[in-house]
Amino acid sequence: MLQEQDTPKGANDPLLRKIFTRMRGTPERNHLLVLSLLVGLSCGLAAVLLHGFIDLVHSLLNRNLTGWAAPLRYLVMPGVGMLLSLLIVRYLVKDDISHGVTKVLQAISKNESRIRPHNMWSSILTSGLTIGFGGSVGAEAPIVYTGAAIGSFFARKNKLSYRSTTILIGCGAAGAVAGIFKAPLAGVLFTLEILLFNLSMNAMMPMLLSTVSATLVSYLFLGASRPFDCNIIPFSMANVPFYIILGILCGFFSLYFLRMTLRLEDLLGKLKGSFLKWGICAVGLGLLIFLLPPLFGEGYDFLQPLLKGGDIEYGGTPGITSGLLTKEWGVPLFFLLVMIFKVFSMTFTNAGGGVGGTFGPTLFVGAVAGFVVARTLNLVLGGSGLSVPEQNFVLVGMGGLMAGVMQAPMTAIFLIAEITGGYELFIPLILTSTLSFGTIRLFEKYSIYTKRIAQSGELLTHDSDHSVLTLLRLEDVLEKDFTTVEIDATLGELVQAISESTRNIFPVIDSRGHFQGYVALEVVRKEMFRPELYAKRHVYNYMRSFPVYVYAGEGMESVMDKFEKTGAWSLPVVRKEDRYYIGFVSKSKIFSAYRDELKEFSQD
Repeated sequence: MLQEQDTPKGANDPLLRKIFTRMRGTPERNHLLVLSLLVGLSCGLAAVLLHGFIDLVHSLLNRNLTGWAAPLRYLVMPGVGMLLSLLIVRYLVKDDISHGVTKVLQAISKNESRIRPHNMWSSILTSGLTIGFGGSVGAEAPIVYTGAAIGSFFARKNKLSYRSTTILIGCGAAGAVAGIFKAPLAGVLFTLEILLFNLSMNAMMPMLLSTVSATLVSYLFLGASRPFDCNIIPFSMANVPFYIILGILCGFFSLYFLRMTLRLEDLLGKLKGSFLKWGICAVGLGLLIFLLPPLFGEGYDFLQPLLKGGDIEYGGTPGITSGLLTKEWGVPLFFLLVMIFKVFSMTFTNAGGGVGGTFGPTLFVGAVAGFVVARTLNLVLGGSGLSVPEQNFVLVGMGGLMAGVMQAPMTAIFLIAEITGGYELFIPLILTSTLSFGTIRLFEKYSIYTKRIAQSGELLTHDSDHSVLTLLRLEDVLEKDFTTVEIDATLGELVQAISESTRNIFPVIDSRGHFQGYVALEVVRKEMFRPELYAKRHVYNYMRSFPVYVYAGEGMESVMDKFEKTGAWSLPVVRKEDRYYIGFVSKSKIFSAYRDELKEFSQD
């Protein structure tokens, strides 16, 4: 419950102050409903602000650009946007704000669902500059990070429990997705499939309140138009085999997207110096966009002819790659190049200091993949009288790649249906998304958001046992009340230590504090009452060793594996680099903490 001094400092507005005053003394569940509504409204405004900021920057920079100046901007502007974002992050924010969705997952699993307040504005500012200047990334992940930060801020100011804080973070992320896409149901599904794995149905009401309120704000300021206008051709059962082909290919495209992105990130991550990395990435990005203009910015404008079945406009410098569009087979080849190199342009943008996400590029590549498959099928089937609706394949391809890259098929199905009004394509969306998801799962267990976290053992999953162990931290169960003895101490000094301790295990260290072993009380019991041996016997005469050590910062799942393999009830905790003694961890302490965490984790 809130006390008088717990009113948020930012709630100086009379209306907000009245709201928080009324909430004092109410159950946390009711409290959560009011906060989820406020979070949703805030996320809707944040989405509108980011959308408007990107449009403003883009329109200011592209004003009065004609002739060669227009395509030449592709070489320069994206690098400038990356540099501005790099400088803001490096000297103003002083924090890593890239990979927004992954950062939210890390905050939930290892930082008690706490996100720094600056993320409520820093992601909007830097991603707006990055994308407005032409960076080849999406605005969705930054706005998700912003929404989650808003949820964390409201929860922290109102002193909510970990579980309620996590739900409010989910409300922020869901509201952000709903606000930027005008898709309330997709926002909820995004949170359930990607961020919060073990929520009960009681968490649905706050998230629905958040997404609906965010969507209404978006409609209020941005109008009723859909993010992707399209001309859908009614679904035909005759095209089912072609949607099956698209689903399987989307699975393989997703595998390429995920693994190539991570491989490029690892490669670019080896470069030393932020400005050297920026320079290399800015040159690479500029050249790619100059050769393939659809890679400029989010690329959504370039998708409109594909969605409406209209003529394709190149928009670049004549004679570079535009010649491909004049040839029958050159069209799918051109778009295949766009699809392949979008991964490079996206990674160059993020690695070079820009701020943006993979959500938007996933939709873009999916749309292009759907077009490439459809146009290729139409060219192959041209003499048979059969044809496939290319704009339908563009939409369904967006869902297929999203289901594969993010491994979130339900989110993919409903998001594409909501943002395009394409409920007529429900059957092919389900078919293609399911096949894409199933295909990539044969080769890759984790999504692009969870791969890195899973490798570190910090990923929350649908397995409650695993999730609870992930939430437990070694320092929370570390016991430091053991009395240490030096390895060359006499029996008399050991007996003195025993008399002052309530434990029956005594860690043995050397003169520099490095762990050497332990002495158990039962081993020394028979000789501790023989004073004549006090000066003759030493600690090393009674010392035993442990089969394994637990290292500082080690994950609890790994710790439990060591207990399981050794059968021990207590294990020493040491520094990995020099075996400096820190303390002990015991099964009983872990079980007790596990029960408490599980109660909090499962509480309705």
